Amino acid sequence: MMETVTPNDLGATLYVPATHPQLLAIARGEKYPELLSMVICLEDAVLERDIPQALVNLRVTLAQLADSPIEPRPLLFIRPRHPDMAAALVADSALCLNVVTGLVLPKFTLADLERWLAITAHSHLRWMPTLEDARVYDVAQMQLLAEALHQRAADRVLALRIGGNDLMSVLGLRRSKDHTLYEGPLGYVIKMLVSVFGSRGFALTSPVCELIDSPDMLRQELKQDILHGLVGKTAIHPSQIPIIHAALKVAPRDYQEALRILNADSAVFKSDGAMCEPATHVNWAHRIIQQGQKYGYAESPSGEAERINHAG
Repeated sequence: MMETVTPNDLGATLYVPATHPQLLAIARGEKYPELLSMVICLEDAVLERDIPQALVNLRVTLAQLADSPIEPRPLLFIRPRHPDMAAALVADSALCLNVVTGLVLPKFTLADLERWLAITAHSHLRWMPTLEDARVYDVAQMQLLAEALHQRAADRVLALRIGGNDLMSVLGLRRSKDHTLYEGPLGYVIKMLVSVFGSRGFALTSPVCELIDSPDMLRQELKQDILHGLVGKTAIHPSQIPIIHAALKVAPRDYQEALRILNADSAVFKSDGAMCEPATHVNWAHRIIQQGQKYGYAESPSGEAERINHAG
């Protein structure tokens, strides 16, 4: 049976090479207690020559997690190098995959769908397909992919990941150090993907911000992520975790408005200077309540966040 996990549970998803010397401490939640999800990477973060050692490290880590379960710990995902590697991992009865929530599917395309369905058919593993090749720029291709996933794998897909760096590489570009991803070509891509996949009920996570020493740029990008309805964000450095989680805190005014929408006895009403129409705003309201329960509430000058957290 697949674990009951929602996209809202991901938060900052830290990518960790399978060769990392402290992989077990991170996976146990000991090194970064605030971490909610992580990906053990066997793909781009590991050199081909280091794959044997990476697999040994993965095997030992999963075995120790299974032998001494610690709760809470981060949701754990594995990013295999390719479908063949994934098939070998899933088929390995000695590998303790029961402690793993799912797989990150690298460079996922419609042509891969049947193979991944076969690989995971008899497992509990959820999918996080990564959209990161040239076809992602083609809205028609993405519509076909979204519809196929909706028809064949809606219960498997936890969220789709947007591979920002790979998509920029397709264009021969690298992100600017002075602008968010939304100010370049990926601005179009993110809007299109949210429209195509979000309208079919899929969640998308936002691309990594590799500007490790620019927390202000990360905060700016997070504002855009939230505006576009993205859930969680890939992190490549532990210093990004608290910044991402802080951005996911709900503004008290949004929480109060969400409650008014969910408890409304009127078809349309005015709230905080804006029109509220529960029939069209109810999905937003449910999402805000769930997000607040998970990440808490942002501070306001009147101390509303403290009162809400205390009441919850």
